[in-house]
Amino acid sequence: MSALMLANLAVTLGGTPVLDNISLSVARGEFVSILGPSGAGKSTLFRLLTGAIRPDAGTILVDGAPLSQTQRIFAFMPQRDALMPWRRIIDNVTLGLEVQGVDREAARRHVLPMFPAFGLEGFERHYPAQLSGGMRQRAALLRTIVQDRPIQLLDEPFGALDALTRAEMQRFIERSWSQARWTIVLVTHDVREAVALSDRIYVFSRRPARILTEFHVPWPRPRLGGSLPPEASRLEAELLDTLLNQTGD
Repeated sequence: MSALMLANLAVTLGGTPVLDNISLSVARGEFVSILGPSGAGKSTLFRLLTGAIRPDAGTILVDGAPLSQTQRIFAFMPQRDALMPWRRIIDNVTLGLEVQGVDREAARRHVLPMFPAFGLEGFERHYPAQLSGGMRQRAALLRTIVQDRPIQLLDEPFGALDALTRAEMQRFIERSWSQARWTIVLVTHDVREAVALSDRIYVFSRRPARILTEFHVPWPRPRLGGSLPPEASRLEAELLDTLLNQTGD
């Protein structure tokens, strides 16, 4: 059974159709990317899942049952780290737990053992402005993961980073996912990132978004650091061709 299944979802915002008959699934422990052009409605899909908006049509199933507005299924990491500048890193990381009602000291005890794995040991009492962009993104990812939700939603989390830091973060999340096997849905417009990180890739059309096609990525991990086979370049080219040569709107 899929951890997440979307069936025939449609959304119109302000009179503009945004999503059109979207159906997809994500298995437990799977890394699935949603690839599409900017403005295609990829982030709108996350707004649906987190309850910020409601669909005009279609269903969302979690473990085979309809998604309830009271369920705490998804942990969400936005495009930018969204760390609060007045809170130290330890208190930024625990924020999601505190919102859930966990006592601050208990939340700190819970997250502190995870700091070394995220490359943040020794920076617990620093403020966000004292950290590099990559370190802030790792803190934001840790804040997302420690909420212990079944499904992690990552909305272009590395898009604002420079190329080198982005590559470091991609390797970090690949390594972390391979160890923990979280269920991840990644929104991206980066073809190479999708191929490097994903088990499967759904390609969205221009708005109103439809699913143009689905690609399976068969190669073993780790894939980053020059270990992708030559066939990966052909898949990247096919994905790019699909995005650039859409028919109809």
